[in-house]
Order: sequence, then structure tokens, then C-alpha cells
Amino acid sequence: MIENAPQQEKQVFKTTPILISFLIAGFIGLFSETALNMALGDLIRIFDISPPSVQWLTTGYLLTLGILVPVSGFIMQWFTTRQLFIASLLFSIAGTIIAALAPSFTVLLLSRIIQAIGTGLLLPLMFNTILLIFPVHKRGATMGLMGLVIMFAPAIGPTISGLVLENLTWHWIFWVCLPFLVFALFFGIKFMQNVTTLTKPKIDILSILLSTIGFGGIVYGFSSAGENGWGSGVVIVTTVVGIIALILFSVRQFKLENPLIDLRVLKFPMFTLGLLSVFITFMVIMSTMILLPLYLQTGLALAAVTAGLVLLPGGVLNGFMSPLTGRIFDKYGPRGLVTPGFVIMIIMLWMLSNITVDTSITMVIIMHSILFVGVSMVMMPAQTNGLNQLPRNLYPDGTALMNTLQQVSGAIGTAVAITIMSTSQNAYLKNATDLLDPETVSASLTAGVQDAFIFGFVLAIIGLIMSLFIKKA
Repeated sequence: MIENAPQQEKQVFKTTPILISFLIAGFIGLFSETALNMALGDLIRIFDISPPSVQWLTTGYLLTLGILVPVSGFIMQWFTTRQLFIASLLFSIAGTIIAALAPSFTVLLLSRIIQAIGTGLLLPLMFNTILLIFPVHKRGATMGLMGLVIMFAPAIGPTISGLVLENLTWHWIFWVCLPFLVFALFFGIKFMQNVTTLTKPKIDILSILLSTIGFGGIVYGFSSAGENGWGSGVVIVTTVVGIIALILFSVRQFKLENPLIDLRVLKFPMFTLGLLSVFITFMVIMSTMILLPLYLQTGLALAAVTAGLVLLPGGVLNGFMSPLTGRIFDKYGPRGLVTPGFVIMIIMLWMLSNITVDTSITMVIIMHSILFVGVSMVMMPAQTNGLNQLPRNLYPDGTALMNTLQQVSGAIGTAVAITIMSTSQNAYLKNATDLLDPETVSASLTAGVQDAFIFGFVLAIIGLIMSLFIKKA
């Protein structure tokens, strides 16, 4: 009788209000993740800090997610859906208010960590809840709507914040978010339902410690590499310690009766292929999102607002493609989407690796937009197909692992892209005569960006090869 309880409850779930609650909260949470990027230059000047210091506003956010998301599967077995949803919104609201009122850089950094706790609780909960309340044949379309939020929100963050900064101070980036978060909280309090069965497994402190050191160390190491270089002692030590802790964590999970993350999810081949496809695609996304703004602002000398507007069509198109690809997935499965998606990504990344200071803005918009069409054809279909193969009891572990590796891949993709770009830029400048000439600076950065896009091109080829083995789970 107990096993049938969730099935009986399933009939009375008000799926639309639950989905709307998550979509609003998720949109603002992920919008906040990139919205501050356009204000980093202003913050360096206002708080009199260095560029490496200001990067902590992003690194700290990613680091918190890298630490919190792995334990989310465990947390979801201890607390109800309503409790976690309300807690995530309260953290997000508190972080947003503190950020909007922040008198110093330290307080602003603290607020970003509090915001990240909210997002870290929300994302895995959102995926897990959708898997529980929607039947398999409707998950593609639903995941497509979530894809619209997950891809669209970070894409328009820099554009909207650029417009805000044109007329107001950086504080207003947070004040703009606050009413939506408050609305999502009250909407969720009214409509959110408990969809999970609490098992309250035994807490394994050592697993939590190893997970924190492992994922946190790797995210911190790779995030620091962009500013300190790969030869830095801090980068080497934190990355190596993170990898060792992660190996010990993995070994321990297989020995525990109630693991923190049940790594037996990796025994399901379609889940593992989906996980790797998402890992590669997210590396491409994050590296592109840091390379193109640098190219547009330094290589083509565009203003921040203009650069944001150039990248807007790709983000919008990607967002609105996600529901469409979700419906196609429900009807035809993943193969007809994921393989062509990687082919599109390969072509566009190759073209982006050939951009110059003379490339027209229109051409950049077209390449970026088509690249993100390819991304939308891979991201949600591969993720949904992988999660569909898991049995119900492994949903929290599958979503926790999927979301954790997204944060890790984002940190790795960004760090490797920046390293390749910097190395190539320095190599170009060694042969230059006038290092202060603006044209030389533009050309050197463009040369670095070209080589960094070849990294994305190679990743997409690996993804294409893997996609040939994907079949409907």
C-alpha cells in the first residue's frame, strides 16, 4: 500500500501552478547569475578592487552551487517539496535585498553566496519534481519549458542589466528582481504541493565533507586558473585535492547503504551518455558566453549595451526553441535532435574560430543564433532522455549529479577558454611592434578568441561521436 501512495497522490497534482511557481523562481535565479557581469567594470571602480577580486562575485556563486547541489539529492529525502521551495525563495530574497543595499564589496560577495544557496536548492528540486508529477510522454515538452527558462534567463541577463546601468546604478539590477521573487514565493506558498516521499536516510558526515572538498576544490581550482594561470600553486593544489577527494567520495558511495549521491545511476548507459552530452554542451555555452562579449567589446570596440543586444537574439531564439525541441522529443525521441544539434554546433564553432576584426555584427548575430539553435537541440533532449531511463527512486540522485556536473563543466569551460585565449593573445603580441596600438590589442584578442573557439569545436566533435550511440530510453 505504501508503494502505491505516490501513484494515488499523482492524480490530484495541480501540475500547471507547480510548474509556473518553478519557472518564475528559476528564471529570476538564473537571470541573477549573469546580470551582474555587465556591472563588474563599475564595481571595480566603485569599490576600488582588482579584476581578480571582482571575479569572486561569479566564482563565489559557482563555488557555492558546486558545494550545495551534490547534497541536494540527500536534502530532498529529508525535507518536503514545499519546505525546500519556500527555503530556496527566502534565501534568494534575502540575498537580493542584501545585494541591493550592499555598502561594501565584502557584503556584496556575501549576498551572492546567499543567492547561490537559493538557486542551489531550487534547480535540483525543480527537475526532480517535474520527473515525479509528469508522465514520460509529457516530459519532453515540460523540460522544454524549463529549458526556455534555463537558457533564456542567463542570456538576457547582460542585456537587461546593460539597459539598467545606462539609466540607474548597479543596485537596481537587484531591485528589479525582488518583486518577481516575492511574487514567486507567495504563488508557491498557495499552490506548491509535496510530491516526494521522505525517507530521512542516515547522514554520512564524511561523504558531505568529501563532496564539499571534491566538487568545491575542482570548481575553485578551474575558476582561479583564468586569473592566476595553470602553474599557480593554489590552482594545482586545490584541483589535485579536489580530484583525490572526489575519488574517495565515489568509492565511499558504493560502500554505503544510503549514499549521498547514488552513483549506480552511471550504470544506466543512456543516463551516462546524456550526462556527458550535457557536460560538453554546457562547456560550449559557458565558454561562448565569456568569449563573445570580450570579442565584441575589445575586438570590435562595442559598448556594453550594444554587445548585450548583439547576443540577445541568440538567447531569445534558444529559449523559444526549447519548448519546440521538447515536443519533437516527445514524438520522435532524442536521436533526430541530438545528432543534428551537434552537427550545427560543429559548423558554427568552426565559423566562429575564423572571425576577425572585420567580421560584421550581422554575421556574429547569425552565427551566435544558429549555434544556440544547435545547443537547444542537444541540451534538454539529452538530459530528459537520460533521466527517463532511471527508476523513480534514483530521480533525486540523477538530477543532483546532472546539475552538479553542469556547474563543474561551466567552471572548466570558462577557465580553459580564457587560458587558451590569453596564451594565444600573448603569443600574437610577442611579434607585434606597437603593443599600445588599439588595433594591435583588438587583433591580438581576436586571435586568442579564434583559438579558444577551436576548443569548443573539438568538444562538439566528441559530442557528435557520442550522440551516435544515443537511443530512446
